[in-house]
Amino acid sequence: MGKHSGFMEYPRKAVPYRDPAERLGDFNEIFTDPVEKKLKRQGARCMDCGVPFCQSDTGCPIDNLIPEWNDLVYRGYWREALDSLHKTNNFPEFTGRTCPAPCEGACVLGITDPPVTIKNIENAIIDRGFAEGWVRHERVQQKSGKKVAIIGSGPTGLAAADQLNKAGHEVAIYEREDRIGGLLMYGIPNMKLDKAVVDRRVDLMREAGINFHTNMDVGKNFDPDELRNGCDALLLATGATNPRDLKVPGRNLPGVHFAMDFLTENTRSLLESNLQDGSFINAKGRDVIVIGGGDTGADCIGTALRHGCKSLVNLELLDQPPDERTTDNPWPDWPIIFRTEYAHEEAITRFGNDPRSYSMLSKSLSADNDGRIDALHTIGIEWKNNSGVQEIVEIEGTEQIWKADLVFLAMGFLGPEEYLATALGIALDPRSNYQAEHGNFQTSVSGVFAAGDCRRGQSLVVWAINEGRGAARAIDQYLTGTSRLTAPGVTMDTAIG
Repeated sequence: MGKHSGFMEYPRKAVPYRDPAERLGDFNEIFTDPVEKKLKRQGARCMDCGVPFCQSDTGCPIDNLIPEWNDLVYRGYWREALDSLHKTNNFPEFTGRTCPAPCEGACVLGITDPPVTIKNIENAIIDRGFAEGWVRHERVQQKSGKKVAIIGSGPTGLAAADQLNKAGHEVAIYEREDRIGGLLMYGIPNMKLDKAVVDRRVDLMREAGINFHTNMDVGKNFDPDELRNGCDALLLATGATNPRDLKVPGRNLPGVHFAMDFLTENTRSLLESNLQDGSFINAKGRDVIVIGGGDTGADCIGTALRHGCKSLVNLELLDQPPDERTTDNPWPDWPIIFRTEYAHEEAITRFGNDPRSYSMLSKSLSADNDGRIDALHTIGIEWKNNSGVQEIVEIEGTEQIWKADLVFLAMGFLGPEEYLATALGIALDPRSNYQAEHGNFQTSVSGVFAAGDCRRGQSLVVWAINEGRGAARAIDQYLTGTSRLTAPGVTMDTAIG
């Protein structure tokens, strides 16, 4: 693949972000435009490794044909690279911007050297495809006569809808928010995924015949039985929207918010008025604490910095990861290592230090004289292994009090909200997700399917697309007895998908 000696000649050169001091002044995307010559060199680094672990179980969850389109980019065949990319990925512009790239963690070159910049190449292919007018969604002329309703318009629902529409079914998506996109629209801030990018793809899908309905909260303002009776199959793609809470004294004080409320209100106000309407949680001039060290926590950091917060602290319950892989985290597993994400870099630029503190247990929240949040009380901890179970041991003398005007809880999610499952009589698994087997995707109610975070738990956009494509194939088989749709891990037949 590519240039056989490329991996020895060219070092890894990732497409850089915009300067942090510059990007802190706006909510525009953090990315810079790639240089074609440099992308070709990165494509040339793809090794012809024989067994492409970037496509293995520890690599890309949607079976992206990575070596194929790396080689095509190296040779300058951009249109062919786009066709190859779309064989397995409905929305490369989403994964190319938001995916942490498990494919790079499994890259064979990564055993001895920094891996190929797969994510950069993917994003460049799809951006060029849109710029050249190559991206199309054609209307299917031969219809099946079957109707499919999908609840939820995140990446799972959109991927399933795109696939089912290609198979000739009439597809309608029902979204409880005022805009289509689910977490792509309101869960991921604009600086990581511009909402015009989401709208662009949705518009193409609409032109291809998919129907979208907003402000439809099925199970609350719309009868799910009416929806179920009006279609031949129903897919639940509602996401995992039940946030993990902080159960400590003072939790209900004004100024303590779930992270997703903060991010959603900010994006909605940004789109409606460029933040001029004041209809968002404003961190300007505030002492901000973010509890939780994942992507959502980083997005809260980046958003609060753009508001102009006075100070910023990010607390994490877990230990700080090592700088390099440990012996129990070998290649090609995802490397659990210390990373400085875009928001951490911005915080360092703004305040001169990394905002993260590890091994911190929150004990209580206290109020000022006006009854608002004033401080967070923590204690340092150690993790002990007790017969295979990790336990928290508090360290005496490590108590701290952190000044706080705003506290954002970014501690993950516990599954879907239960009102829809209750209304439809859907069984839940032990983790409170909709019970359905991967590959089959059918719930305990015949003709009702579930996929994405609401089925497997909180995960990545690329896994959401995996589930959406898999559920589409399962639904197509349920409706017609067979399917030519592709699905990750099932088939690489590209006749339709």
